[in-house]
Amino acid sequence: MNKGGKIDGYLPKNKWARALIVVILSLLAVTFLFPFYWMIVTSIKAPNEILTWPPTFWPLQPSLESYVEVMDAIPIGQMYFNSIFIAVITTAGQILFSSTSAFAFAKLRFKGRNVLFTAYLATMMVPVMVTLIPRYVIMADLKLVNTHASVILPILFGTPFAVFLMRQFFLTLPTQLMEAAVIDGAGYPRIFFQIFFPLTKPVVSTLGIFCFMGSWNDFLWPLITLQSTPLKTLPIGLASFQGLYGVEYNLLMAGAVLSVIPVLIVFLMAQKQFVEGIALTGLKG
Repeated sequence: MNKGGKIDGYLPKNKWARALIVVILSLLAVTFLFPFYWMIVTSIKAPNEILTWPPTFWPLQPSLESYVEVMDAIPIGQMYFNSIFIAVITTAGQILFSSTSAFAFAKLRFKGRNVLFTAYLATMMVPVMVTLIPRYVIMADLKLVNTHASVILPILFGTPFAVFLMRQFFLTLPTQLMEAAVIDGAGYPRIFFQIFFPLTKPVVSTLGIFCFMGSWNDFLWPLITLQSTPLKTLPIGLASFQGLYGVEYNLLMAGAVLSVIPVLIVFLMAQKQFVEGIALTGLKG
């Protein structure tokens, strides 16, 4: 990849091969973007036009009435705030605690380090459903059910995937940096926060996007623990448009469009670091 961000050096020199690659990539782009286009178009269609056959790829009478109805049907502003608050807190917590754990697994030498790390990663194979009841019992014993703390605490201190991602990046950094700092009298907290953590911008951006998206789209656990409407998050509010006898597709799609906006903004702001972080974290095992 050159300075302009182009990938000409990775494309074949044969013009027909280059054209074929461009066509394939264009088709893939259209395939991935079409669901988003259909979501937006459906949100501005009239309810009687959504299920017509053959389908219309552009509404006959575009209208923003569905967005107005969504804002009247649910307290979307409060749900927006709840989702953003929970996502920001959990993302910051996961980045901090996963980074410190990953630093220890990557750079500190202690007995049983690899065994402990392998056992920690093995918890990723435990189905989420298995831990739902124990987590709920713990939150109930702490009297945190129906509070935002019940959603934040279970994932605040990091996940195996987050620790693994950060550890892979720390393994690519030279250990001589830590050895030199130790000789100069620096302790491990200072070495981490002043030397290693500032170098993790690409992978932190990647991890931040993953954590933010995971928290923003989380549905099952908040649905179980949050019972009061003022505390509910946006995914729970959108689920209210799926009734027992039918689905209000226009309202559901309008709400989905509104829910995608923050995640899209976060991704666009950190797109360059996201791609760089994905590339760097796979360099060393």
